[in-house]
Amino acid sequence: MKRKRGRPIGSSIRQNLIEILYFKGKAYGYELYKDYCALFPKVTLRVIYYHLKKGVALGEFKLEAIQHEKGNYSWGGEAEKKYYALGPRAKPRMNPKIKTYFDKKNKKGERQKKN
Repeated sequence: MKRKRGRPIGSSIRQNLIEILYFKGKAYGYELYKDYCALFPKVTLRVIYYHLKKGVALGEFKLEAIQHEKGNYSWGGEAEKKYYALGPRAKPRMNPKIKTYFDKKNKKGERQKKN
């Protein structure tokens, strides 16, 4: 049996993003970055965007929508938010750590809505 050469296609960061999107449904890049940093060792925003782009190319993510928001940002008057969702080739593994995080986050959000 021949061994494949080069880097393997899989990535733990991309798999963790798949897990996060499984529980969130859809989200934009910076939102995914904030949840990722709350759950796992800190990574750069650039790495998250790299893996989102790579995941779209592999079919693990799909670009759901692109929205332009007006505002007073340091880089100008408009921000572009790309919303991602799980693609057809995504294989979530149901990480219990991520499920617990979103269960707690959702309960906290429900309590704030009631008050």
